[in-house]
Amino acid sequence: MTDKKRDLEKTRQKLIEAASLLMNGCNEPDEVTSRAIAKESGVNVAMINYCFGSREGLLFEVFRKMLEDALTRFPELSHTVTSSLDPKECVTELHYLMMKLMIANYTYSKAITMFILLNRNIDFGMESLPYIKAYFSDKKTDEQCRLIAFELSSIHEISVLRYAELKEEFGIDLTDDNTLKEFVLENVERFLD
Repeated sequence: MTDKKRDLEKTRQKLIEAASLLMNGCNEPDEVTSRAIAKESGVNVAMINYCFGSREGLLFEVFRKMLEDALTRFPELSHTVTSSLDPKECVTELHYLMMKLMIANYTYSKAITMFILLNRNIDFGMESLPYIKAYFSDKKTDEQCRLIAFELSSIHEISVLRYAELKEEFGIDLTDDNTLKEFVLENVERFLD
């Protein structure tokens, strides 16, 4: 690795660490501005766009790393991925646990959900795809299964973003584990018929 690449990677890590620290300590994600991240990291503010494309891209990277760590921090998520549950149960459990994680880390979720929905690689959030394919076996094409996985992930991400309104308008309290599980199961059943 060249010195320039090494320096760029150090800068990326400083920005990621600063953004993570600020996100963990804020009340509202809007408090975590590009200037605040740059100040905390000791890096020029322009490097956020250079390294990540935008503040939201940086926050997305922080959230993505948090999701990678989720398998370690949430043993039930790791268990679901390696369990012998039937495919529909795996899809339900994965979406339930991911929504629970997103609600528990709502500051991150609020900061990046619109970015995820509008800018992410279409294959991000496809953890349930192998189970959807297994559920449909050869009855649906690969593209159809990918679309179902995308739709399920998207509807659940929007639901997390608007969870307070869902409770207020419809009486659906996604912070209650039983209600969340029922909500996910209903959505899974709509798509996996």
